Amino acid sequence: MTTAIDLARAYYAGQARLSRRTVDQVQALWRQMDRGRLTESWQGVVGPAVLEAVRAGQMAAAAQADSYLDAVVEADGDDPAEGPRVRPSAFAGQASDGRPLDSLLYLPVITTKQAVAVGAADVDAMMRGLNQMLRMSATQVADAGRTAVGAGIAGRRTIQGYIRIAAAPCCARCAILTGKEFGWNAGFQRHPRCDCIHMPATLIARSQRQGARTAPQQRGLVTDPQTYFNSLSRREQERLFTVAGARAIRDGADITSVVNARRGMYTAGAYRHRVAATREGTTTRGAFYRSERARAVARGQVPANVGRAFQLRTPRLMPEEIYRLAASRDEAIAMLRRFGYLT
Repeated sequence: MTTAIDLARAYYAGQARLSRRTVDQVQALWRQMDRGRLTESWQGVVGPAVLEAVRAGQMAAAAQADSYLDAVVEADGDDPAEGPRVRPSAFAGQASDGRPLDSLLYLPVITTKQAVAVGAADVDAMMRGLNQMLRMSATQVADAGRTAVGAGIAGRRTIQGYIRIAAAPCCARCAILTGKEFGWNAGFQRHPRCDCIHMPATLIARSQRQGARTAPQQRGLVTDPQTYFNSLSRREQERLFTVAGARAIRDGADITSVVNARRGMYTAGAYRHRVAATREGTTTRGAFYRSERARAVARGQVPANVGRAFQLRTPRLMPEEIYRLAASRDEAIAMLRRFGYLT
């Protein structure tokens, strides 16, 4: 029996082929650029051809949305014919940030000129522009496919949301989001060259989809952050999650807490040192704030009804700072627990 994961895998493979085809076309076209006449060669032949290649890739990626959604809905036992259809042309010809696509695709030419202006060799300058062009082209094709699927999900009332699915290898940020369920109207956060996809969660099979969070990693798709982390070599764990972050996760820290902590990282004065701390979890609704307030109440340092008037007395330390300050493994684990990385 075909499952949603099987369908997601097939959809991802199809999107990856389209992205690769577009990138190959763009790379071949970039080789036609005249290093001595960058603007003229771009405006004359290369630019329009690159624009058309990326636009065609966007349209092809968006055109796969309906068949993918139909297959998921049908696999869940509902009528795939219900709901409006996606218009692929609406997702082609513009960048995912809303600007005209040709404006975005001209940026690598500017990058190349700037590199030449600061003394880079022609070959190096062209490579900088090419790398930027390939990254942009792949991202725009993938974004068109994702945006089209998102629109299709919104238009089909039997689909209540989606589960984010990452493809290995993926970055730490994508890893902690994979397997999580989002509402039909939730935006799809991504970074350049991100190739995560939606897996629709229908009303009929919602509980089945939630089970994807704990499903084993399957043929390149990542469905559970911890399983993905465990599948990596120690070297890859430290490359993607940092040395201290990977160590904390291996010590039992929550993988999401470790990765999110880096988002609000800053330095602060505490314990007679300058320490690496994070603002993540320190707002009045944050887990660390609530645990520190409960700790202060239990110690009699503040009244039980202090509420939001409570003020944190210490910054929330990063895992690497904990390891630097701890005198023993037991102390490190205790500090990881206090600062919200271990339960």
